[in-house]
Amino acid sequence: MAIYSQILANGLMLGALYACLAVGFSLVWGVLNVINMLHGSFIILGGYLTWFAWHGWGIHPIVMLPVVGALLFALGFALQKLVINRVVSAPVLTTLTLTFGLDMILYNVMTYWFTATPRRVQLDLGAVSLGPVTLPVDRLVGTALALVLTLALYAVMRGSNIGRAIVAVRMDRSAAELMGIRTERIYAITFGIGALMAGVAGVVFASVFPITTNVTGTYLGKAFVVCVVGGLGSVPGALVGGLVLGLVESLAGHWFGPQQAITAGFVLMLAILLTRPTGLVGVRGYE
Repeated sequence: MAIYSQILANGLMLGALYACLAVGFSLVWGVLNVINMLHGSFIILGGYLTWFAWHGWGIHPIVMLPVVGALLFALGFALQKLVINRVVSAPVLTTLTLTFGLDMILYNVMTYWFTATPRRVQLDLGAVSLGPVTLPVDRLVGTALALVLTLALYAVMRGSNIGRAIVAVRMDRSAAELMGIRTERIYAITFGIGALMAGVAGVVFASVFPITTNVTGTYLGKAFVVCVVGGLGSVPGALVGGLVLGLVESLAGHWFGPQQAITAGFVLMLAILLTRPTGLVGVRGYE
């Protein structure tokens, strides 16, 4: 029984990280109807910036959270405003192809400048034991940060003028425009927030796992699964989807081996698509 307590704890911690990883992807997809293929590379870029700041200047990852968030927001805002906005009303395959091309450029630039060598911010915080469960402190801190960041986005979406404008555009673009909301500006802000959330997720992941450009596709795949499982268009959906995916992967890793954990996640995604296409929480306005 003790082993399952450990698996449950590992799954919940991993799930919180997945929720933070996917919530920005869900936001962009839900509001702009753009499948952002850049998302995985944004995560790794945030991780690389954190690692180089730590390794080169000794700047703590927590200090890098607002720095990376601001930089990735600016990058996402500019990309949407100058490039993606030109085709944002086109069929989804067009925007998917565009973001895929942009992702290939960013991926190759990062591989050229940073190389694909795995890197991790080694904080060496030790571990704590709660009965039969042992929890690495760095993962506990990462889990707490992931939850705080995810809930902070939830608060912004529900309690700020920008958040309410984003929800309005998500629900009915034409009605939002009639109310005086500048949808092009909201689209750029939304894409910037999606990039910001990816970047800060990269800060957290770099403190817990080794990062490399080779896992951009893996993280993008996790975001897809979380959105499908939880439901597109809500922070609770991303949180539920992340926690469920984390638990499924932890159990599958124990029963079938670590190599099959990713397979189990995609099996879960297919099962949800076939039985509940709107996800466990459902597709709704981003709230």
